[in-house]
Amino acid sequence: MDATEFKSLAALDLTRESEHLSDRERQLVGMAVTATRGCQVCTGSRIEAAMDAGIPYETIIAAIDVAAAVNAGVTLRTAISGAEQYNIEQRCTGTECKA
Repeated sequence: MDATEFKSLAALDLTRESEHLSDRERQLVGMAVTATRGCQVCTGSRIEAAMDAGIPYETIIAAIDVAAAVNAGVTLRTAISGAEQYNIEQRCTGTECKA
């Protein structure tokens, strides 16, 4: 399997070439996304590339903090919505829930 076989690779290349984002912005967004995907190698590489691009370490930490907070918010909202769809509150009284 070769990456060039996939049409999505061309779309990815076009995205990287966007004139609407600066290199700094692309670095920070890419780093935030990889951090939320759980790939340690990808995230470490992105952090290194951001530092090589002159982005201060404090800015990198702030970007990761924002990504983590957004990801936590999505997780929380998903759990609440899922519980609402299945009327979980009706099964619970006080601190106990009926199985």
